[in-house]
Amino acid sequence: MRINPETVERIKQTADIVEVVGDFVSLKKKGANYSACCPFHNEKTPSFNVNPVRQIYKCFGCGAAGDSIKFVMDIDGVGYGEALRYLADKYNIEIEQEEVTDEEALRQNERESLYIILNFAKNFYVQQLHESDEGQAVGLSYFKERGFTGEIRKKFELGYSLDTWDAFSKVALAKGYSTQLLEKAGLLIHKEGSQTAGYDRFRGRVIFPIHNVAGKVIAFGARILKSDKSKAANQPKYLNSPETEVYHKSDVLYGIFQAKNAIRQLDHCYLVEGYTDVISLNQGGIENVVASSGTSLTVEQIRLIGRFTPNVTILYDGDIAGIKAALRGLDLVLEEGLNVSIVLFPDGDDPDSYVRKVGAEAFKAYLKNNAKDFITFKTEMLLQDAGNDPFRLAAVIGEVVNSIVKIPDAIKRQVFFHRTSEMMKVDEQMLITEGNKILRKLHTQKPQERAPRPGYQAPESPADLDALFSGDSQTGQNEPPSDFFAPQTSQTEAPQRSKLYYQEEAFIRLLVVYGARELEPSITVCQYVLSEIEGIDFKDTVFHHLLVLFRENFNRNHVLPTDYFLNHHEPEIRNLTIDWLANKYELSELWSEKYEIFVPFETDVLDKTAFINILRLKKAFIEEKMKVCLQQAVHAKTEEEQTAVMSEFMYYKGISMAAAKELGSVIG
Repeated sequence: MRINPETVERIKQTADIVEVVGDFVSLKKKGANYSACCPFHNEKTPSFNVNPVRQIYKCFGCGAAGDSIKFVMDIDGVGYGEALRYLADKYNIEIEQEEVTDEEALRQNERESLYIILNFAKNFYVQQLHESDEGQAVGLSYFKERGFTGEIRKKFELGYSLDTWDAFSKVALAKGYSTQLLEKAGLLIHKEGSQTAGYDRFRGRVIFPIHNVAGKVIAFGARILKSDKSKAANQPKYLNSPETEVYHKSDVLYGIFQAKNAIRQLDHCYLVEGYTDVISLNQGGIENVVASSGTSLTVEQIRLIGRFTPNVTILYDGDIAGIKAALRGLDLVLEEGLNVSIVLFPDGDDPDSYVRKVGAEAFKAYLKNNAKDFITFKTEMLLQDAGNDPFRLAAVIGEVVNSIVKIPDAIKRQVFFHRTSEMMKVDEQMLITEGNKILRKLHTQKPQERAPRPGYQAPESPADLDALFSGDSQTGQNEPPSDFFAPQTSQTEAPQRSKLYYQEEAFIRLLVVYGARELEPSITVCQYVLSEIEGIDFKDTVFHHLLVLFRENFNRNHVLPTDYFLNHHEPEIRNLTIDWLANKYELSELWSEKYEIFVPFETDVLDKTAFINILRLKKAFIEEKMKVCLQQAVHAKTEEEQTAVMSEFMYYKGISMAAAKELGSVIG
């Protein structure tokens, strides 16, 4: 089914760009707009801008731009229809649908089909936990034994899979889901050469659904509960979904959907290892916690945390060998600019067992009193191992310095050099010198620009744009929308533009952004500037097209508003409009409040701006004609022809000099 246009328009009008983006990224107020580090490429300095007035976003680093719907499409890797459904669900908008043709139904997107079947599986497992005799006796008893309340079970959508070969797949196939889709979702295992439909991957286990940042189920973790040790011996304690089109283990943190708001509000994230650690801490009132699900921490997971806070505390159990192995990978966290602390629990305890042993309040106090920054923690641990052995001590110095130089902030590096010198009783300048050697070496090897995040790729052609439309999440899809914002393609070199091109752009920008504004009563910017350039046409095809649009509409006594271009059916025009509306910098209020220096905004001097734009455009237009005259003079066959051409050239030059004088330009 296709979402009807009225519902689409209602979703667009209701969705607030600040709220939508804020669900995925921590935004900070910056003047009239909001800013953040871009979620679409790796950066340390925020260049991602959200404009609440225009309801658009723009990254000045990678060029990503669009509205609320486009943001959801890009951040979650879904199609237009699924993005609409996400926003409709967020704002409690009832979706009205239309029938689609059989051909449109066949174009259903595989990714969205996976989301649908995974959500169906989650609901099935939840139902089995609460409604089946086996689920209540085995799964529910286990969760209650762990102290998980009904509210917590609902929050994390915990479930149970029956201990039979095909309990789930039988129901799913009966509902019309295909065997191929079940296999692609990692829910069904089908042996090659077998004539049977296959068997369920998860059997006789409690189920932990894994959600992405948007709250969609993308995979499952499952824990075996068999009491018969002989049967359980050949099976892993935990079983996870395989990698699929929508699930990449290295990109995901368990509990991020449930934790993101708390992480943002508290400006802090706790990182644990397992599913039950996350749930137990939530049970104790600590909601800003996520898990790496037993995998080594990856750059993608670190950046996911970094979207919401730069402050992360990693909670380790008492396994010293495991901690030492994990420390080797934590330099990645420092390199991404996060502030890392470590908490170590007593031997035999992990976050889950310790919070159940001492209670929530004592647990929070323990975290507060035992957290150590990563550099201090690493230094103390390595020094303890090294003892008085001078060779091992030298190696410790090298390891710690190597970690310190991973910190991007120079001031933080200086602080840690000073602290480390005191702990190791070595000269601080020696540590800095060693650090500088490493930095110089890294500078010659390390690329200056990081690649965009995995999964984000700008389309290179109209065909690629069409391929991004993955359809609705039911049995058909919406048509490619008129409000789709195509990401800008990356370019290795900026295209060579003539002076005339930039003057045409400045002129069209003035029309698009301020065309409907009045310079004087009953005289709009559009009326004034169009009347001053009669007889001039633009060379650039896009700018020429826009100029014709303004002229045709003005002749019908209608001035096109800015929103018309923000929602234009041509992606290039939409992207240009966003570029013209987005302000990379905000003027500090201190200029007027503290220093009493009043800087006029563009809207305050529109009359002067319009006049100067017209003069510059005419000057550039005339100079192009002068170039043509010079070329004609070179190729003139007779003296009379050459004289006529030069006479025309001098006429144009006179106009150009008059315009330059008016503009205050210096003529060589």
